[in-house]
Amino acid sequence: MRIIAFIMNKIAGIVARYNKFQSHKAIKEKITCNFKDLAIRRKLTNEQKREVDDFFVSMIGKKVPLYCHEYFYSRTGVFSKDYIPKDFYTLELRPKANVYKFQEAYDDKSIYDIILAGENVVHAILKNMNGYYYYEGKPVSEKEAIELCQNMDGVIIKPTMEMQGNGVKLLKVINGKTNVNDLTIGELFKQYNRNFLIQERVRQHKDIAALNPTSVNTMRILTYRSGMEVLIIYSVIRIGRSGQVIDNQCAGGISTAITKDGKLGKAAFGGYTEDNILVTDTGITLDGYQLPSYDKAIEFVKRLHMKLPYFNIIGWDVSIEENGDPILIEYNTNPGLSQSAFCSGMGENTERIIRELWPRRNTMYEGYN
Repeated sequence: MRIIAFIMNKIAGIVARYNKFQSHKAIKEKITCNFKDLAIRRKLTNEQKREVDDFFVSMIGKKVPLYCHEYFYSRTGVFSKDYIPKDFYTLELRPKANVYKFQEAYDDKSIYDIILAGENVVHAILKNMNGYYYYEGKPVSEKEAIELCQNMDGVIIKPTMEMQGNGVKLLKVINGKTNVNDLTIGELFKQYNRNFLIQERVRQHKDIAALNPTSVNTMRILTYRSGMEVLIIYSVIRIGRSGQVIDNQCAGGISTAITKDGKLGKAAFGGYTEDNILVTDTGITLDGYQLPSYDKAIEFVKRLHMKLPYFNIIGWDVSIEENGDPILIEYNTNPGLSQSAFCSGMGENTERIIRELWPRRNTMYEGYN
């Protein structure tokens, strides 16, 4: 039995290393492809290469690939040794910060109000959790759920286990007929199948809505927990395009950095090649635009982070309500890095975070105990 267990562990190790290699390869190929599509492509000088090499060798004892540094340098026009290669962050750093096997469960949007009870989280009217329906928190049958949702206006329906805005739709129901492909509400439920919710649409502050009124424009605030301290890695705002319901950059939205005093950066970035956007579709100049209640949003996410102890890096999507209070739209325990908008990997905290995380176990490949 010991021999069999030894062999199985060896095989599992080989498979894990192969999968990791393939993941590294896929990420590099995608970034390299995007680099070729850029209008301006900048190569690092030998001096810049040495600066990056020395920086990472001093922290982790080895060099990292430079393709991400060249990509973000080309997009932003700003060189920084602090850019973090996407494969290094995704496959090495983030799994050391967060318990990998818990991510899928905790990212279920239907449990936000349970985990973060008492906090200002967007209100879910109806939930489908693993095929079971809950209306205003009470279990109901599918038939009852359909009857309760015969007339609805200005609500959002979305999957609870998806990211990047997939499946998010503005929903209106009149006598059981929806605005989604003329489906009945029952047919729409069948289409979503299971693990989805209907939630109230946030009434955002007028200064946030001015950036694009058709989408809920959110601040993506990335936080890092170090002991009893929560650091703000960076903040960016994501702004939807004219007529769009979602603000995600991958779905056509734009993003720009937010300064420590809550003002927007000079330029925004869109998809992988859409750069230096200075004005929103509504005609607002980004540079220096003041966001309301930014200080409240920062304190809000710091408090929330303390309630999720298995994750040291979390991305928070926060908007500001009409009354100036921050409200949580979503959180992400598997967040990416907005390095184009932020012009850095993790800013002034890059070295500290990498040094703290590097000695830890990689929970994606080495398990967790």
